[in-house]
Amino acid sequence: MKLSRMMSVTAVVSALVVGLRAFAAEETNEVEQLKRQLQQMQENFDRMQREQKQQIEALTQKLDALAGKQAAEAEKKKLEQDLASELQKNQPRASAETAKVPVATPTAAWSPTAPIRLGGNGAYMDIGLVATFAAGGSTANDIEGGTQLGGHDPNQRGFTVQGAEVNFAGAVDPYFRGNANVVFQIDSGGESFLELEEAWLETLSLPANLQVRGGQFLTDFGRLNTQHPHSWAFVDTPLVNGRLLGPDGLRNPGARISWLAPTPFYSELFFAVQNSQGETAFSFRDSHGSEPFLGRLHEQGRVKSFSDLLFTPRYAASFDLTDTQTLLAGVSAAFGPNGSAANADTQIYGVDLYWKWKSANAHGGFPFISFQTEAMLRRYQLGAFSEDLNGNGALDPGEPDFNGDGVIDSVPRETITDWGWYGQALYGFRKGWVAGLRGDYVAPTSRATYESTFGPDPERLSRWRISPNLTWYPSEFSKIRLQYNYDNRQGMGVDHSVWLQFELLLGAHAAHKF
Repeated sequence: MKLSRMMSVTAVVSALVVGLRAFAAEETNEVEQLKRQLQQMQENFDRMQREQKQQIEALTQKLDALAGKQAAEAEKKKLEQDLASELQKNQPRASAETAKVPVATPTAAWSPTAPIRLGGNGAYMDIGLVATFAAGGSTANDIEGGTQLGGHDPNQRGFTVQGAEVNFAGAVDPYFRGNANVVFQIDSGGESFLELEEAWLETLSLPANLQVRGGQFLTDFGRLNTQHPHSWAFVDTPLVNGRLLGPDGLRNPGARISWLAPTPFYSELFFAVQNSQGETAFSFRDSHGSEPFLGRLHEQGRVKSFSDLLFTPRYAASFDLTDTQTLLAGVSAAFGPNGSAANADTQIYGVDLYWKWKSANAHGGFPFISFQTEAMLRRYQLGAFSEDLNGNGALDPGEPDFNGDGVIDSVPRETITDWGWYGQALYGFRKGWVAGLRGDYVAPTSRATYESTFGPDPERLSRWRISPNLTWYPSEFSKIRLQYNYDNRQGMGVDHSVWLQFELLLGAHAAHKF
C-alpha cells in the first residue's frame, strides 16, 4: 500500500518536472525569437542610417559643385567687366557706344509660339497682332449696314480690312492684370481710323472668389458679344447681335464685379455698370448720327444721375455631361435709358447655350462637334415725337420730314418689341478643317404706330439668313475661311454673298473663354 502511494507521488512529481521543463523551453524559444527580431530591426535601422548619410553626402557634393559653378560664373562676369573697364581706359578716343557694348551671349531663336514680352517677373506685357481681311462680293446694293450689320463685317465688293488688332496683356503687379485692344480699320469709303475696343484693369486676389474689372470693356451679355472678331466661327456677326446690340457690339467705360460660386460645377455671376451713351450703346442713348431711328430723332445726352447708367447682370453655368461632352448656359439682361425722350428706357433680355463634344481620342482638338445659340428680346420705350421741332405749327427749313409729304406728322409715346436668334453648328472633321452652318432670324413682335405714319422701317423688317462655311487652319497662327450667305429680307427679296476671309496672328494673344 505504501509502495503504491510512493509510486503515485513519484509519477505526479515527474509529470510536474516535465511540464516545467517544457514551459521553460517554450519561454526560452520566445525570448530567442524576440532577440532575433530586435537584432533585425537594429540592422535595418543601421542600414537606413548609412543610406541616408550617403544621400546627404551626395546632395552636399552636388550643392558644393553648383555653388562653385555660380562662383565661377560670377568671377567670369567680374573679369569681363574689369576687361571692358580696362579697354575703356586704354582707348579714351573710342566712342561711348563702343565702350559700353556688353559681351554677347547666345540666345534661343524666336519661334511663333513664343510671346513678344516686355518686362518680366511680377510685371510684364505680352504683345500680339491679329489681322483679318475679307474678299468677295454680294448681289445686294446696300452691303454695309444692309446685308452686313456688323462694324467688322465685309463692307464692300472687293477687299475689306475687317481689322488689324494689337493686343497688350500682362501682369501689372501681384494684385492686378491689364488688357488693351487697339484696332485699325478702313471703311468702305477708304477712310482709315483707329478704335480702342478694350482697355481694362482686373483684380487677381480678392477674397470670397470676387473679381473687379474697371475701364473700357465689352459687356458680358450673351456669348458672342465679349468675343473679338478673330475668334468668331463665321465671317460676320449674327443678325440679332447687329440689330439689337449694334454694329460694334455692346461696350463702354464702366466697372464690373463677378463672383465665382463655390459649387462643384462652374457657376459665375456678373454685374456691370457702364455709361449708356454713344454708338457702342446702340439701343440706349445713341444719337444714331442725327438720322431718324425708330421714327424719332434721338439725343445722346450725358450721365447726370445714377439712373443714366447702363446696368447689365449675367449668370453663366457649365456642366460636364459626360467625359466627352460639356454644356454651358447663360442668361443676360441690360437696362438703361435711350435717347428718344428724357424718360424713355430700353430693356434687352438674352439666353445662350453652348454644347461641345470632343472625341476621347482627339488629337490637337480634333475631331469635335459644337452647337451654339443665342436668343434676344428688346423692349424699346419711345417718347412722343413731332416733326415740328420748334412748335410754331410749320415745317421750317432744317426740320425733318420723314415721309416727304410736306405735312407735320406726330407720333405718340409707345413701346415696341423686337426679337431674334441664331444657331450655329461646327464640325471639326479632321485636324485643321472645320465645316460650319449658321441660321439667323430677326423680326418685330408687332407693327408700331410710327410705321403707319412714316412707312416701313428697315431697322425692324423681318429677315432670315443661312450661312454655310468651311475653315482651314494651316496652323494656330493662320486661318482661311470661305462662306456663302443666303439673305432673305422682307420687301427686298433674296441676296447672295460669297466671302473669302484670311487671317494671321503674330506674337501672343490672350486666351479665349470656353
